Amino acid sequence: MQNSGDMFEADLSGLDWQEWRDRAGTLVGETGYCQPLGERHAALLVERKPVLLVSFENFERLEILSELGQPFGWTMVEALGWSHLCLLSKGDTWFRDARVYGYFDRLIDDGFFDGFEEVIFYGAGACGYAAAAFSVAAPGAKVLMLRPQATLDPRVAEWDDRYLAMRRTSFTDRYGYAPDMLDAAARAVLLYDPEIELDAMHSALFNRANVLRFRTRHTGYDLEERLARMGLIPRLLAQLSSDRLSGLSLARLWRARRDDTPYLFNLLRRLVADQRDRLTVMHCRNALTRRVGGPRFRKAMSLAEARLVQAEG
Repeated sequence: MQNSGDMFEADLSGLDWQEWRDRAGTLVGETGYCQPLGERHAALLVERKPVLLVSFENFERLEILSELGQPFGWTMVEALGWSHLCLLSKGDTWFRDARVYGYFDRLIDDGFFDGFEEVIFYGAGACGYAAAAFSVAAPGAKVLMLRPQATLDPRVAEWDDRYLAMRRTSFTDRYGYAPDMLDAAARAVLLYDPEIELDAMHSALFNRANVLRFRTRHTGYDLEERLARMGLIPRLLAQLSSDRLSGLSLARLWRARRDDTPYLFNLLRRLVADQRDRLTVMHCRNALTRRVGGPRFRKAMSLAEARLVQAEG
């Protein structure tokens, strides 16, 4: 039997698609399996209990969140002993594949999800769409989505011109329109940056009674990476599991951005671009006082102070 410690210490970075699946399947050993679902998808299960995390992840992005190239969900397996089912895609596919549908059909027929006390779906972007869409397979599940799309059906979302290559892909057949698929969920939480207009428009389509939407300004397209760097995603999932994730608790967790230098610099660039000199000075002083700023903050503050003096003179 594969030692669980070996699994969490294993370096899967730098492997190609086939090598990664073979190695991951060996690592999970008798506690699960790695099953190919066609050429571009795979299902990787680590079965423990009683909480199951179903994460949708992109193979090319694994090393962004894990130096070892491991699925993000293994973090929750190691920390809390959760079971984990990872649906992995090679590229952004939105998991629109009949073999993926068939896999979930088999899980439903086998009563797989009924064997867990709690099921949580997670994903970001295209994977966030999938987390919402396939959550219908486990009625009563909870869902955490980061900047998901609701659909790429041009009859509904013709305004989203970012993914034109997907317009011939059907989003109207099984597991299709993500907001509708959330009707059976116990609760869903959606995080997005309202300043990305198209993400905000998709978010509006998820305006349902069981969906809590939370704005994370100045995070941009890298929301998942920024939250992961701050250590927030495991905390979000843990609070969602314990029914403690609310608008207030989200706001408290989101305070972690105040000590995240990349986030603060992103905000600084926005203030400088908008020529908000007084706010720039205040922002830089606050960052430097808490020792999370640096030379770029001191330079920006000096230039803003000089412009203020010139304007007042």
